[in-house]
Amino acid sequence: MNWNTLKTTILLGALTGILLVFGKLIGGNAGMIIALFMAAIMNFGSWYFSDKIVLSMYGVRLLSEEEAPDLHAMVERLAKNAGIPKPKVGIAPMDVPNAFATGRNPENGVVVVTPKIVELLNEDELEGVLAHEIAHIKNRDTLIQAVAATIAGAITTLANMAQWFFLFGGNRDEEEGNGLAETIGLILMVILAPIAAVLIQMAISRAREYKADETGGIISGKPEALASALKKLEEYAYRIPPEIAKSEVNPATSHLFIVNPLKGDAIAALFSTHPPTEARVRKLLELAQKLFGRIRETLWRW
Repeated sequence: MNWNTLKTTILLGALTGILLVFGKLIGGNAGMIIALFMAAIMNFGSWYFSDKIVLSMYGVRLLSEEEAPDLHAMVERLAKNAGIPKPKVGIAPMDVPNAFATGRNPENGVVVVTPKIVELLNEDELEGVLAHEIAHIKNRDTLIQAVAATIAGAITTLANMAQWFFLFGGNRDEEEGNGLAETIGLILMVILAPIAAVLIQMAISRAREYKADETGGIISGKPEALASALKKLEEYAYRIPPEIAKSEVNPATSHLFIVNPLKGDAIAALFSTHPPTEARVRKLLELAQKLFGRIRETLWRW
């Protein structure tokens, strides 16, 4: 288990822990069980329906092999390298150059590109981007991020419910064990839990982006091409006026895209679900040197 995988596991555990503690503070042991049950139902829904919702949200149209033979050939080759079934290929009618992947498992994966990204990137760069998205499918990041978003949403919902509880419900009786300390704890949870949930969700998303960059660079064998693509997409994202970006991208799903499409918005950039592009590029170039070193060592032995 590498560091990114371990980090994701710890962060998901922290999210779940916040949810359970919050449920217990609101309703005791019964509240904790209800919170756990609610999370399980919501996670199943996000796992099973998230791909359909996202594809519908962005008006994605699946492309046949006759319509986009080069894209299909590229995706098929990369999927074979990744050891997963070939994902479906879709196009989203957006003016921003970007790409994302969805699907509850590798057997139901979909790789989506926008027309602009196909125009902007050269063949190697586009292959690097597609490898990154296939890596997300291979690593089941679409599931992990859907679960993280769902638990974070459940925590926010509980916080809103607790506010109404304080407004109209008052405190439970002292004999039920809700003393001053528990009341203060609940107030703090109402304020801090949603913030913590968002920060943890962002950390999970960033960890999965780093992992997808690494896996994608290995799948394509061209990490430097992916690094070049990220720089181009980053520069373009800053040129898009925030009002146009927001009209095309739902902030709740911005974590799906290979580059944060809302970089032009200062507030959205502050709470970005993506690591700094400079750090991603640096890691990819380091990976390129490692891969080159392995090839050189292999040739030397041969």
